[in-house]
Amino acid sequence: MDEEHNNPVIIVVKKKKGHGGHHGGAWKVAYADFVTAMMALFIVLWIVGQSKEVKQSISGYFKDPGVFTSGSAGGILPDAQKPMPLPSPPVVIEVDKRASEMEELKTEATEISKTIAQTPEFSKFKDKIKVTVTDEGLRIDLVEESEGLFFDIGKAHIKAETVKLLQVIAKAHLSPLKNSVIIEGYTDARPYVSEGYSNWDLSTERANSARKIMEDGGLRKDQILEVRGFADRKLRVPDKPFDYSNRRVSILLPLINPAAESPKPEAQPQAPGQNPAGGSTATPDMTTTVKN
Repeated sequence: MDEEHNNPVIIVVKKKKGHGGHHGGAWKVAYADFVTAMMALFIVLWIVGQSKEVKQSISGYFKDPGVFTSGSAGGILPDAQKPMPLPSPPVVIEVDKRASEMEELKTEATEISKTIAQTPEFSKFKDKIKVTVTDEGLRIDLVEESEGLFFDIGKAHIKAETVKLLQVIAKAHLSPLKNSVIIEGYTDARPYVSEGYSNWDLSTERANSARKIMEDGGLRKDQILEVRGFADRKLRVPDKPFDYSNRRVSILLPLINPAAESPKPEAQPQAPGQNPAGGSTATPDMTTTVKN
C-alpha cells in the first residue's frame, strides 16, 4: 500500500489543434482560380488597347507558336523580332471584281441585242451589228456593206437611221455604265481616187462623227476616253483586204478591272536601226490613199 501511494500519477492531456474540418484548404483553390481569371481579364483588356500590328502578331502566335521560338530573340511586341503577318490576298478580290464586271457587261450586251432585234426601225442592222464581250471589255461593231449601210460610201456622213441607233445605244445602254467609251474607225484597203485624203482621215472622221452623235445622244460628260482611226491596218478579214466587212466603226467599253498582266522580260539592247527580230526598223507609210 505504501508503494502505491509513493508512485507519482502521470496524467496525459491531448489537445486537438485546428479549426473545423469542413473548411480545410479549398479556399486556396478558389482564390487561385479567381486570380487566374483576373489575370486573363487584364490580358484581354491590354490586347484590346494595342495597335493592329500587335494584335496580328498575337493572333499569329496562337496560330503557330513555333515560329516565335526559332532564331534569336522573338516576341509579339513592336520592338521585338517577329515574323510579319500574312497579308490578305488582294488578287482574289480583284478577280472577283473583274468577274462581276464581266457579268454586268454580258447582261448589257444581251440587252443591246434585244433592243436592236425588237425595234423595227433597226431591223436592217440586225445581222451587221456584232455585240461581244471579250477580255478587253464590251465591243459593238457596226460592220458595213458594199452599198454603205451606216455611212455614205467614201464619206464620214452618218445616215439618219444610224444616228437614231447610236443615240438609243448611248442613252439607254452605255450612259448608265461606269465604263469609259473608246470609238474606233476602220476601213478596207481599196485604192482611193482623189489625193489629199486617205484611209487614216476617213477612219478617224467616221469615229469622230459617231462620237458627236453619241455625246449629243446621252453619254455622260467625259465618258468618251479616246477616238481612234486605224485605216486598213487592222483588217477584220486579213486574207481579204478589199472585203467590205473590213469597213466598220467599233464602240469599245474597256474593263475597269482588267486582268493582271504578267511581267514583261527586260528589253535587250539593240543595234541602231534594228528591230527585235533582227530586221531594220521603218516608219509606216501614213499617206497611202484609199477609197471606201
